[in-house]
Amino acid sequence: MNLIINFIKKEFLQFRRDKRMFAVIFIAPIVQLIFLGYAATLDVKNVKTAVWDQDRSETSRKFLEKYESSGYFTVNHYSASYDELTALLDNGEVTMAVIIPPDFEKDLLSGKTSGLQTIFDGSDGNKALIAAGYSQGITISFASNIITELIERSGRKNLPVTKLPVIEAETRAWYNPDLVTRNYMLPGIVGLLIMIVTINLTSLAIVKEREIGTFEQLIVTPLKSYQIIIGKLVPFSILGFVSISIVLTVMRFWFGIEVKGNIPLLYLAALLFMLSTLGLGLFVSTISKTQQQATMTSFFGVMMPMIYLSGFAFPIENMPQWVQYITYIIPLRYFITIVRGIVLKGIGLENLYTEFAALLIFGIVILALSSLRFNKKLE
Repeated sequence: MNLIINFIKKEFLQFRRDKRMFAVIFIAPIVQLIFLGYAATLDVKNVKTAVWDQDRSETSRKFLEKYESSGYFTVNHYSASYDELTALLDNGEVTMAVIIPPDFEKDLLSGKTSGLQTIFDGSDGNKALIAAGYSQGITISFASNIITELIERSGRKNLPVTKLPVIEAETRAWYNPDLVTRNYMLPGIVGLLIMIVTINLTSLAIVKEREIGTFEQLIVTPLKSYQIIIGKLVPFSILGFVSISIVLTVMRFWFGIEVKGNIPLLYLAALLFMLSTLGLGLFVSTISKTQQQATMTSFFGVMMPMIYLSGFAFPIENMPQWVQYITYIIPLRYFITIVRGIVLKGIGLENLYTEFAALLIFGIVILALSSLRFNKKLE
């Protein structure tokens, strides 16, 4: 036991002497969290809009005011022709165009259906889809107001439509009431930082010792192979927990995102996830001869597939069926579900026991197989 403790102390002494390692562990998490918090957002605001108002009536002006006051659209151009409108879309100066027909007000006030055209730049499909949803909501709301005004002016007896039953739907969003993308994305950063610290840095630390020749000196010491493995993995586990604490602190006091669930349960999930990531880092160290190889292998061979297939950025349910089957062997998938459940929803083990069990199984299997390969390499 004393040998392992002394070995762990030696690892921390190496960390303290390596300024680059210090920056990666303590400064990089804060920088990544802040940049991702402000940059990685799917919220659509201030959509540049062009308008061709052929009616130029009081009703059409009120309709356009609905767009501008919504906070989602900014009317940048008032066009005088269809060609001018399409030119703005072609040049990328606007994302959306609204065309109001000549008899817009007349048709509405007489109770007729009026046509209205909205054109979107679909090169960014996600942005166009969200903007179209906002536009449709504004149009429906404005049409409802027009109908209400007609009913009030004409009297209920003169409009049979008032005899129809009315359903009013009240929509509420739980867990993230403002539907802010940042609140959904930032908890997932915990999993990414654990991977960076435990997969990338673990493999680099072991391969670095091989390159400078100190690893051979460790082999000839009284240390056994399992003691070397423990001595190498425990420090990175501690540093992983430090990174998690930094992330949670920045999330709380910088972005105002509180952990609604049990924090010790979150750290337990992180520990189970680290079993897998430490094992993968150990595996990468056994197949890499240089630090450059270890970096490339861990990043492109392990971390990138886990990020793409975990549901961190792309919804798993939108992937092809055969890809969805592959995601079941990605440990980060289960950890992301746990983190978002605990941070945003405040749910506990009774709702997440399947994910916890999956992390435990994956962690034991991956770490055990990697340790066996590491032992063979020592021999």
